[in-house]
Amino acid sequence: MVIATCPGAEQAKPFTKAAGLARLAPKNGHNGAMTHLVPNRRQLLAGLSGLALSLPLATRAQGNGLDPASDADQSSAFQDALFAASGTGRLTLPPGRFRVSGVQFPANLIVEGVPGATWLIANGAEIGAIGAQSNLTLRDIGFVGDSGADALLRIMAGTNITLERCLFRDNPGVGLTIQGAAATIRDCDFSGHGDAAIHSLDSLGLLVTGNRITACGNAGIRIWRSEQGVDGSIVVNNRISGIDWRGGGNGQNGNGINIYLADEVIVADNHISNCAFTAVRLNTTRNSQVTGNQCRTSGEVAIFSEFGFSGSIIAENIVDGAATGISITNMDVGGALAVCSGNIVRNITPRSEVNPDTIPLGIFAEADTVITGNAVDNVPGVAIGAGWGPYLRNVVIADNIVTASTIGIGVSLADGAGPVTLSGNQVDASDHDIAGMLWTEVSEPDLAAAADRYAHITMN
Repeated sequence: MVIATCPGAEQAKPFTKAAGLARLAPKNGHNGAMTHLVPNRRQLLAGLSGLALSLPLATRAQGNGLDPASDADQSSAFQDALFAASGTGRLTLPPGRFRVSGVQFPANLIVEGVPGATWLIANGAEIGAIGAQSNLTLRDIGFVGDSGADALLRIMAGTNITLERCLFRDNPGVGLTIQGAAATIRDCDFSGHGDAAIHSLDSLGLLVTGNRITACGNAGIRIWRSEQGVDGSIVVNNRISGIDWRGGGNGQNGNGINIYLADEVIVADNHISNCAFTAVRLNTTRNSQVTGNQCRTSGEVAIFSEFGFSGSIIAENIVDGAATGISITNMDVGGALAVCSGNIVRNITPRSEVNPDTIPLGIFAEADTVITGNAVDNVPGVAIGAGWGPYLRNVVIADNIVTASTIGIGVSLADGAGPVTLSGNQVDASDHDIAGMLWTEVSEPDLAAAADRYAHITMN
């Protein structure tokens, strides 16, 4: 059984219309006929020049004092540019590196830079914050540097906030903090953060999609709440790799996607690799879905539903390389009710280098769980396990395929273990196809032949 501690509810630091080419005025020709002059090249260029000059200053950041060549702090100039543009709806930033801090982004505005060439540099504090604003889009802007104890960018209590194609780099803490806000984080790139790429607390509706996250110290994406409740975040189609556990512990850190106290969260179709602990971790959640994810090389449990969870769906994921593939556990503190179906789990390691309590299991469940239609391969231990000592209740193991494993299916025979049903499984195991277990020890090598001696076991 894997024992993990519950993370604390960590507080997040939580235009005027542009003039076009003027139409050339008609002139009266002979006999009063109306004719139109066709502009020549010189007239056309002059008209284009007039168009450029007519663009309002609010769309041209250089007109508000920003200097791409300067190493000086430009926070005031950048703030002025934002306020000047707030009445026009758009601010276009030039390429360059601008040192700023403490900037407040106004509402009803699109701020965009040059892809890969416009950078806001942290100057010892957070670059900026979006507080209680709505209808704001930041696009093609890079955020980089050391913001001290703060995130590079913070979204607080905003609605309809969108970040797209932005870059977040090399902050010792969090890249992006979102608290009490409704936001969309789309096609952004995060790398080199000492803590997490994205930390969300008390979301009002968060969509995190199509982002790339690499080389972060403790987490890729955290969806947390200060108290358990409906969160409704959707985390889909992201690519996450190289997540360390610099903060230590036995599960609080080292996770690609960590959902804590947040209900009704969807985690789907992500590619998650090389996480020190877990690819997807559900901790004390209700009605959350983990579907269609590719989970490769996890140091502990690849997909975890733990502590006081209820109503987890874990379906159609691929786990390749982990110390335990999928664990649905903690009946002792109320963890129960799950469906685990259609997953492929393979290449489980003999031990975990980060958590010695982890034992080699393919799929494991304790209470009120259906394990059906899975394929489990190459487990140097129990491929599918039901119960840990007395912690077993209402588990169904049906229509699974097990190959190249030491023990195909292991069922707890400890005093107090509750009902379990096995049906239609195809098992190819080196030592025991179906075994009765007392914790980690085999107590009944051929449980299929002896099932009638155990009232809590039904075999069809």
